[in-house]
Amino acid sequence: MLRFPTCFPSFRVVGEKQLPQEIVFLCWSPKRDLIALANTTGEVLLHRLASFHRVWSFPPNENTGKEVTCLAWRPDGKLLAFALADTKKIILCDVEKPESLHSFSVEAPVSCMHWMEVTVESSVLTSFYNAEDESNLLLPKLPTLPKNYSNTSKIFSEENSDEIIKLLGDVRLNILVLGGSSGFIELYAYGMFKIARVTGIAGTCLALCLSSDLKSLSVVTEVSSGGEAEVSYFQLETNLLYSFLPEVTRMARKFTHISALLQYINLSLTCMCEAWEEILMQMDSRLTKFVQEKTTTTSVQDEFMHLLLWGKASAELQTLLMNQLTVKGLKKLGQSIESSYSSIQKLVISHLQSGSESLLYHLSELKGMASWKQKYEPLGLDATGIEDAITAVGSFILKANELLQVIDSSMKNFKAFFRWLYVAMLRMTEDHVLPELNKMTQKDITFVAEFLTEHFNEAPDLYNRKGKYFNVERVGQYLKDEDDDLVSPPNTEGNQWYDFLQNSSHLKESPLLFPYHPRKSLHFVKRRMENIIDQCLQMPADVIGRSMNQAICIPLYKDARSVESARRLLKFPFLWNNKTSNLHYLLFTILEDSVYKMCILRRHTDISQSVNNGLIGIKFGSFTYAAAEKVRRSTYSCLDAQFYDDETVTVILKDSMGREGRDRILVQLPLPLVYNSEDSAEYQFTGTYSTRLDEQGSIIPTRTMHLEKHWRLLESMKAQYVAGNGLRKVSCVLSSNLRHVRVFEMDIDDEWELDESSDDEDDDEDDEDEDEEEDEEEEEAGGKPVKIKEEVLSESETEAHQDAAALDPDIAVKVEKLDPELDS
Repeated sequence: MLRFPTCFPSFRVVGEKQLPQEIVFLCWSPKRDLIALANTTGEVLLHRLASFHRVWSFPPNENTGKEVTCLAWRPDGKLLAFALADTKKIILCDVEKPESLHSFSVEAPVSCMHWMEVTVESSVLTSFYNAEDESNLLLPKLPTLPKNYSNTSKIFSEENSDEIIKLLGDVRLNILVLGGSSGFIELYAYGMFKIARVTGIAGTCLALCLSSDLKSLSVVTEVSSGGEAEVSYFQLETNLLYSFLPEVTRMARKFTHISALLQYINLSLTCMCEAWEEILMQMDSRLTKFVQEKTTTTSVQDEFMHLLLWGKASAELQTLLMNQLTVKGLKKLGQSIESSYSSIQKLVISHLQSGSESLLYHLSELKGMASWKQKYEPLGLDATGIEDAITAVGSFILKANELLQVIDSSMKNFKAFFRWLYVAMLRMTEDHVLPELNKMTQKDITFVAEFLTEHFNEAPDLYNRKGKYFNVERVGQYLKDEDDDLVSPPNTEGNQWYDFLQNSSHLKESPLLFPYHPRKSLHFVKRRMENIIDQCLQMPADVIGRSMNQAICIPLYKDARSVESARRLLKFPFLWNNKTSNLHYLLFTILEDSVYKMCILRRHTDISQSVNNGLIGIKFGSFTYAAAEKVRRSTYSCLDAQFYDDETVTVILKDSMGREGRDRILVQLPLPLVYNSEDSAEYQFTGTYSTRLDEQGSIIPTRTMHLEKHWRLLESMKAQYVAGNGLRKVSCVLSSNLRHVRVFEMDIDDEWELDESSDDEDDDEDDEDEDEEEDEEEEEAGGKPVKIKEEVLSESETEAHQDAAALDPDIAVKVEKLDPELDS
């Protein structure tokens, strides 16, 4: 049988893979030959174009989440963002290795996201982009976090942690737009800090696109009711962002620095909590157990005082010390306390204080910006709120210094106490005591006596609160993430400065002094600081969000397709922003005669401007086999489509009459053919945009496309979804089972070569199929008329069929002639 090539020029297969898990989302990198995939298990994978080789995988975990809903690349291709529905988190991941660089929580599960970069140029912006960030010159470099602690601190445990912060906040403004259920839409500058919260849009977001000139935001939403979903298109004005672009960029840079520093402080605190060990609580728990079990009425404090003064212990205390605490256990406890306290002390001095001082610097700069009311007041930057944030950071620094004093005091106390107790226990065992340990001055005895008096008092109310009678260990209470007051707050008696402040009403109320929270933990003060900073930086997001007014609403269609929510992620509609011509494009399908017809809606990013051929329908009429000038005609349903680049749309079609395994076609649709200037007047939409477009299907101007090249039959694949990348000239096709992936190189300019491999494989099957079809036709011909669809017809075949039909009127043969334009 004569075989023909599938297209000209050919789309060459460069990779194919059967994946173990179903894919729910795929997205090409805008700069590199990488594609990111998300599967049903919650795993995010990065594959390279060559042979579809896996670069890395980011496995699901309890901290991040297990239900990935969508992916987006930062425009420079260095960061990948993905959303998780179960934890309502957004994770920013480094392209080089599968590590979370930054994460934040949102109010609703995110269903779609779009990451854009501003392309507008101005002299003010250029000078800002070229200016060096002075904070690098004025602030010390942030120390790297220890690597031996939690996995969450990997981001700042590298030598180039400053570079990582720079990576998170690139100079040119880029914005991550998130959309979710119940009209949830938020904009994040540099993918990190919220600069707008959009209100007034109902339904679940299906697609989002913020124009690169910052003039408008396009949104497609779905409102479900009664088993059907109505899909609508909205265009919102974003003129405030456009008008104040230099100010928004500068403000967003500061927000990003502040956000990264808050994360750095959080991770430093996490390391401190991990440095503090549960073994340090052993003394408190053993003493509590001793109180509960002892039969005498003597207090624990008296028991230890008796041992200190007379060198003899009661039988019960001796049992506690020798059988439960033991000499070996005491040495281990002493070493643990010294190791933990010194680690925490280093983290406070080098990390917490450095991070807090940097935070203070950036907030002070932000306050200066807010004072320039002409520039920053319209954006909602409030100097009073920032002043409160600065005060909160000051309080946090005071509390960190208080912790340092407590650690210093505790280390001295424990050292003296353990040295004395160690010698006492050695004497009980009648072991030899080294001469240097045996020396104890009156001053040392007084010091231990004061320690016992202060720390070994039984506290029944403490037992009711915490289940223990003692709080010998004083550092752990500062690291507990609780709202309760400190069990043992610092003793302020005799502190002259504290007394002076309390007695001076003017100084106590002075805004020049940072407020002090003596009864609260470090965690509590840190959380309070975060809330105040969040509240202060929330105002611009509210102001900018309220300024985004809905300018256009176009109801598109009602969708009764019962598609699982996970699979729906890859379906229409698809939004695209043409940065050169400043146009928004929307690809969607409407049902017409049992076939899904593709429609293209386009709007200008500047809402005040109109555009020709705003709505046009696309039908695919025929595909020409270039080598033999044969035509494939059928009825084609559009399964999926995405923009390949500004001039081309990649489409997956289903031939409604094709055999299984040869009924899917991959097409490159050139937009210049769709928007032909010569006959554009004939394709103007005369209906109204206030009525649903699927109800006006008959009056939507429809162009029938006859393609001679840029198409390919997808053999042995039930293709359903496509993702194109015009920069790398590749497209990835995904089958309906969501596991079979095939990658094509699209722009092959070499002369056509017969693809013998695919043809030879199908020859035998085709011959058998033909024989079976001929037998069936002969059997059915005697009973009733039969319609035969021919894929490829030559002129001689056409004449033969016509003669056959004339001889036997009972056999109706459907023959489609070539389009006159194609014949010519």
